[in-house]
Formats: sequence, structure tokens, C-alpha cells
Amino acid sequence: MTLVNPVSFESNNADTAPENIVDNTAADTVAAESIPEVPAEPTGPTFGQLGLPQPLVTALERRGIHRPFAIQTSALPDALAGRDVLGKAATGSGKTLAFGLPLLARVGAEVKQGRRAPRGLVLVPTRELAQQVHDNLAPLGQATGVVLATVYGGAPMYRQIQQLRRGVDVIIATPGRLQDLISQGEATLAEVVVTVLDEADFMADLGFLPVVKELLDQTDRNAQRLLFSATLDGEVDSLVRRYLKDPARHEVVRPGGEAPPAEHLAFTLAFRDKLQVATELAGRPGRTIIFARTQLGVDRLADNLKAAGIKAEAIHGGLPQAARKRALEEFTDARSPVLVATDVAARGIHVDDVSLVLHYDPPTDAKTYLHRSGRTARAGAAGVVVSLLLPDQVGQAKRRFRTAKVDPPLDRTRPGDKPILDLVAAGIPVEPKERTQRDMRRGGGGPGGRPRRDGERPSGSRGGPRRSYGDRPRPAGERPAGERSYGGGERSSSGERSYGDRGRSGGRPGRPTRYGS
Repeated sequence: MTLVNPVSFESNNADTAPENIVDNTAADTVAAESIPEVPAEPTGPTFGQLGLPQPLVTALERRGIHRPFAIQTSALPDALAGRDVLGKAATGSGKTLAFGLPLLARVGAEVKQGRRAPRGLVLVPTRELAQQVHDNLAPLGQATGVVLATVYGGAPMYRQIQQLRRGVDVIIATPGRLQDLISQGEATLAEVVVTVLDEADFMADLGFLPVVKELLDQTDRNAQRLLFSATLDGEVDSLVRRYLKDPARHEVVRPGGEAPPAEHLAFTLAFRDKLQVATELAGRPGRTIIFARTQLGVDRLADNLKAAGIKAEAIHGGLPQAARKRALEEFTDARSPVLVATDVAARGIHVDDVSLVLHYDPPTDAKTYLHRSGRTARAGAAGVVVSLLLPDQVGQAKRRFRTAKVDPPLDRTRPGDKPILDLVAAGIPVEPKERTQRDMRRGGGGPGGRPRRDGERPSGSRGGPRRSYGDRPRPAGERPAGERSYGGGERSSSGERSYGDRGRSGGRPGRPTRYGS
């Protein structure tokens, strides 16, 4: 399907893949004037002029947000009017508020008290994205009395059940964990009036769409649906045809093509020099994300960087959720300015001021290359993308670059060569954010500011080590008895799939849902 009359602006991200999309469905044409490159302070209509309720406008202003970005300007009027919306936009372009504000406005108009079933649903592919959507929307939800909750695997299920029983207005969830809670009778979608699918193409890549369809089938057919995706072909197209009713279509594109605004470089080097070159680049001032192909490769590379005196954190789907959360917090606050990741971070992590993305292991396709590279050059900032290529990887890399519509210079390099030293010298330091005692009490760290180990209680708390449902201590990464983990899944660049959030195709009959009227 081709999106018509797209809004044009200079994107802050590279999550838009280059596939051509064919339109076989009828849809209203969304008239939208071309909007120029996004400046530091967007111009154009205000949120109030777009029809957003005043409490939300005031809440945005308190956070220093006064005017909408392009995708918000384009999509908000239709979404606020109750229409289904189909949006194609890169992450980092403001689409969280593009779907979050209409969701909060609709649900906030009829806030109920006490124990209640959710009326809003946001489905996302990864745990990290679920948490970040929640962190962006929860302060705004307070302005309208809307209570939001996250539901994802890798976190204690009993805590999520307790929150659902207290009453929730909006659930932000990964598909598998939500399906499991529904099958246990702890959640229902019967009263949902707005459903959002964020990063629908990534959910398709991870194999989640069968579960997504099962969940959508449990919502009211007349409920409003907002779907946002970087690409809208293949399985996503079938999802649109089946569940969206005459959607208003909105696209945000960049003038001149799909290429991200970052500077792209590629270096060929001998295998023996690869780790040393990566270590030199990782020592560059500023935030750096390094992508490796496998979980083991990520762990080894992070250990090597730490041994070289570089503050680095590892993140991949094989880590417990607490460890993933700590790693992301350390990186976001620049206490560890280097994050080594598998492709789980290509979509689920949105951190501004990442000045360098390093492809330590090259991705297998152009789409993944763009997703990874989109972690830099966000919010109008500059960024550099570097690929390290062994001689036998050069041919495939050139084809991948052509498909991604980038043309990086390809230079032979060794440790200590001038191009590497110039890149290191061009880095801009990021001031680390020190952790407060309040942060540590909330679970971010243990005594002395160090991260708490799994199972360790905060300083001054009563009792011994944290225990599971039984009497024995629970080893790190082990789930409580009877609890399944369906957290954010990932697929490595080799196509290898690791599921922490894989929903079951079936489901045992659930108990009556515990919600009051």
C-alpha cells in the first residue's frame, strides 16, 4: 500500500527501510503540506490548535514541549477525531506522542475509579520499548487521571497481576506476557476502546503477529486502532487490511530518499586488528553503541572493552530483565557511555546523543543496517556510523549499502591509523548523570552506588536475601515457580531467534476476570 501525500521533513532517525510499497486498497487521501526540516523548536500549529484537550496541552508545556513535530501535526487531528490511523514514521520522529496523546485524550475523557479493566492498549515488540513508552506517557496520563501499567516478560508476573487488580486504564505490553495473563484470567481486553500497534514491522520480524492477531480478536471490532510502522508491506499489510477500518494514512519521509542523516564510513581490516580498532573507537568521547551478531559475542566484546579500561555495558535477550534495565540506565545516564548490543537494541532503545554506531559484526540485510544506524543522528544531532569489514565481507556490504541508499567511503585501516584517530578526536564528551539515593532506593543500585546483584535487598531493608515463592533463594535469572517468561524477543543478524516474549498459539481456559464494574 502506498501512503499518499506524505509529510516531508528531515528525520532524526534511520528506522525507515527502503522497500517499495504497492497500494491495493482504497483509502482517504490525507492532505498535508510539506513541512521543512525539523528545527530545535518546531514551528507550525500548536497542540491546542490541533484539538488536544487543555489538560494535556498544559502537561506538555510543563515538560517544555510547546509545538508538535511533523508526524504529530499530520496524524493528531484524525486520531483525535476517532479515526483509525496508519502511520509510517521513523522512531525518533515523535510518533510516541502521535499515538499517545490521542490515546490519553480518549481514555481520559471517561476515567473510572476503583478496580477496572483497561480501556487502552499499546502493543510493542520489546521490553525496553514498553518501558520507554510508559516513561514518556505516564507523566502526561497524570494530567487526565489515566493510570498506565507495563506488562512484559522477564519481570515478576505477580507484581503485574497486583497492579491489574488495583485497576489500570492503559496497558503497554509485549504480546506474549499479555496473552499469558489473559489466559490466567488476570486481564481482559473486552473494554478496550483504543488499540495501538507500535513497531508493527519489527513484531512481524520476530514472529509475533499470530499472537497480535489473537489479542486484536479479543477487542471490540469497532474500537479505534492506530498502527505505526517503519515499513508497511508483507505481514503488516495483511494486518492493516484485516483490522483497520478506512484508515487515515500519514507518512513522514525525508527529502531526497531514505538515507539517514548520519555520516557513514566503512573500514576493511584484518581479523587480528578488529578488536583493537573497535577498542580505539569505543574510547571515543560520547555515547557509542556497538552491534555484535550473537549474545556470546556481545558478552566477550564487552568484557574485552572493560579489560581495556572502557566503561561498557552489554545488553541482549539472554540477560535477566533486571540486568538489561541496569545496562540501559547506565548507558542513558552516560555512567557507562558504551553499550554493546545484539539487534534487540536496534528497535527497542531510543537514547538521544548517541554520537557513534559501530557495526562490529555487519548485519545481514539493509533493513537491519538502517535500524541499527538509526540509533545515532537523532533529534537533529550529528552522528557517525562505522562498519568494520573483513576482506570476505566487503562484497555483501557494498550490496547492502546500495540497497540502504548510502555510499560510505571504503578504506583499509589498522590500529592507530589517522582515520581512526580523527574519529576518536572528534568525539564530544557527555557528562554522566550521578545516581541519587532515591534512585538507589527505587532499585537502581545497592550500597555505595553500585548496581545491586539479583536477589540483593536495598541497604537497610529487613530480612535476608530476596526469595521466590518457595523458601529457597532464587538464583539469578530463575523465574518463580509456575511463572512463564514472555519478554521481548530478539533475532540476531544471522537470523537466529531467541524468544523471551513468544506467545503461545493456544491458551488454557482462564478463570473469571477479577475486575469490578
